[in-house]
Amino acid sequence: MNRKKSLIDLLIHDLTGPISIISTTANNLLSKEDKYGSLTERQKKNLDMILRNANKAKTYLQDMIEVYRSEEGVIREEEFMIEDLIKEAVNDAIEMIEPNFFEEYICNRQEDDLFNILKTKNIYITIQGKYKDKPFFHDKKKMVQILRNLITNALKYRKKEINIIIKGEDELIITVEDDGSGIPSEKQANIFKRFLCKEKKDTQIDFGSGFGLSCVKSIVESLEGSINLISEKDKGSRFIVCIPPLKK
Repeated sequence: MNRKKSLIDLLIHDLTGPISIISTTANNLLSKEDKYGSLTERQKKNLDMILRNANKAKTYLQDMIEVYRSEEGVIREEEFMIEDLIKEAVNDAIEMIEPNFFEEYICNRQEDDLFNILKTKNIYITIQGKYKDKPFFHDKKKMVQILRNLITNALKYRKKEINIIIKGEDELIITVEDDGSGIPSEKQANIFKRFLCKEKKDTQIDFGSGFGLSCVKSIVESLEGSINLISEKDKGSRFIVCIPPLKK
């Protein structure tokens, strides 16, 4: 246990800082030409790649830390609105896959235009039931990571669109659905296994580091929730997560 704690401390203190510096520096060079000078297209492309991968590294690190906290039973109780949860998770997910996606949102910021901009990118969000207007009581950080990982996965494998539906009267039910190539039934048992590498050829079964979906499952189970997958080859994938609220 002491060795494990030492490793987590290393991840938090010795890696978070350098990764954040890389990400911030790349972003500043891309967004502040008046201060740092103009860039060639090749330089912009390389900085985009640096920023995208720094964001990925930061996200993987956050996932590892959160899984550790989940296994240790650490819960941060708070009330939050589901719309705020979705905005944070979508923002994090898209920054990993398309770091320049939100330029339009930043330039044309309005009170409620984010969901409309997402529609133009074929990302559709629906909030139904009790939690459309009332706050959910739980660990927001863990909930963001669950939703972000599911959205990131859908962004990577969709052909055209993603549907995110959040509803519930007691339990919170999160559905993230894509129209990608799907996962054959014989492969689905391995989807949530940690660090399991899979081939990617005409099917939705290459999960990068192999950590994202196992992270989701670990956090969901630590919150006494459930996660299910419905998928067929060539018919996309649907992940359904149910999370009971904490008792006040």
